[in-house]
Amino acid sequence: MLLRRRARMLRWLVCGRVGPVWMWKALLLFIAIGFAGQLLGVIFNKSVQPAAHSVFSSPGAHGPSLGSCQPHTHIMFLKTHKTASSTVLNILYRFGEERHLSFALPLGYQLGYPMSFNAHRVKGYRGPRAVEFHIMGNHMRFNKTEVAKVMPADTFYFSIIRDPVALAESSFAYYKGVAPAFQKAKGLAEFADDPKKYYDGRLHNNHYARNLLWFDFGLNHNANFSMALAQRGVAVTRQAFQLILVSEYFDQSMILLRHALCWPLDAVVSFSLNARQQKPNGMSGSWVGNVAVAAAGIGARRGPPPAKAMPSLCLTDQQREKLRQWNALDWHLYRALNQSFWNQIGRFGHARMAQEVSLLRTRREELARACLRDGGRRVEAYRIRDKNIRPFQSGLVKILGYELQEGLDNSTRTACLRMVRPEIQYKDLLDAKQFPHPPAAQAQVGQQRRSRFLEADGSFLRPDLSRTGNRLLGTQSRERTAEDKAASVA
Repeated sequence: MLLRRRARMLRWLVCGRVGPVWMWKALLLFIAIGFAGQLLGVIFNKSVQPAAHSVFSSPGAHGPSLGSCQPHTHIMFLKTHKTASSTVLNILYRFGEERHLSFALPLGYQLGYPMSFNAHRVKGYRGPRAVEFHIMGNHMRFNKTEVAKVMPADTFYFSIIRDPVALAESSFAYYKGVAPAFQKAKGLAEFADDPKKYYDGRLHNNHYARNLLWFDFGLNHNANFSMALAQRGVAVTRQAFQLILVSEYFDQSMILLRHALCWPLDAVVSFSLNARQQKPNGMSGSWVGNVAVAAAGIGARRGPPPAKAMPSLCLTDQQREKLRQWNALDWHLYRALNQSFWNQIGRFGHARMAQEVSLLRTRREELARACLRDGGRRVEAYRIRDKNIRPFQSGLVKILGYELQEGLDNSTRTACLRMVRPEIQYKDLLDAKQFPHPPAAQAQVGQQRRSRFLEADGSFLRPDLSRTGNRLLGTQSRERTAEDKAASVA
């Protein structure tokens, strides 16, 4: 009896108070659907969640407005020696790679330098403008007629110069092992006291010892100075180039370049590449110094290189004046083009320039903090763990590089890597993308490149090809190939 009463009460509670069974089932079904929806929502939100904020996508990446202009993509940069030109070339490499532009690359590492440029030195060239090349920037001795066969008619031409005395200091440090005029002198001061005692214009590589800018611009660097000749050289250079940068005012140069090319700010933000280690023993020279005498084999040695005697670069004021006289054509060219540079800044506006230079430097510091270890402090090559970003070493100077921050997301790491990738590795990367080989052929090309030449003291080694059954190359051919690769980042 008691059991029947409890059963009736339960049926009353279920059916009368809370509803029939079907309603319970419906309620449970709705609860299950709601729970599943929440779970799927969490998963979906994770899958479509935007990538972590990258410093390269911040508002400061674009810089001040440039109006309605369109970015230039046909660009020719005359890469002069010892002028921060490797840093400028990195800017061009980055811009072109990010936008999948084509490069007028050399067959080796230079466009026939020190011979006058010929269009057939460009890899993939098939006749005047048969192929569209967007960017040209590797070392050459300038020849406008031949360049015009390769580059489109609307190409923007620019280059960079440096004070001839500072240029001579850097050139002596890097080319002492290959320029006969420098080899004979114990130090730069000795050379500056009487350059004619050491110089013979007929000897190979002595162009590094006199009027190097004049030579790179395709002019006769051994000509006797006259005002008429110097003025003609300035006029020819101004006619050929729309913009000449000045390495001593690198940041101001980048602002002028950005506006001339209509590029975003980040496109001209850079870290100085191929900087040489400054010595406390009186060595002078600035961060624009870079690799020269010979290129190290792929992968720098782990461990500090043996100590070498550094050439003395100390000069008196009188010796500096003698170097200006010795490089009189360069000195006149520099002063004239430097004046043109500051005239352009005057038209741009000094206050406006100061403001944009400040933005550029702030942005560089921001990217350095994001990309580089130790706030961007440069380190010796052997300390850099990633061999793909170790700068090549040469002769008596140490070339410094950077280490990337750990834990970068893929997008940020790719952008940072582009900014610190050394010139030779970058050229090889672009070459492989533009002219892909089958895997086996690519491996062979890489092995040939890695087998090339180098001794820390600047002497060139013959490649050991005997292991592959190939005959050793002749001495002259070996030296030219090694020198081509080495000077490509000078």
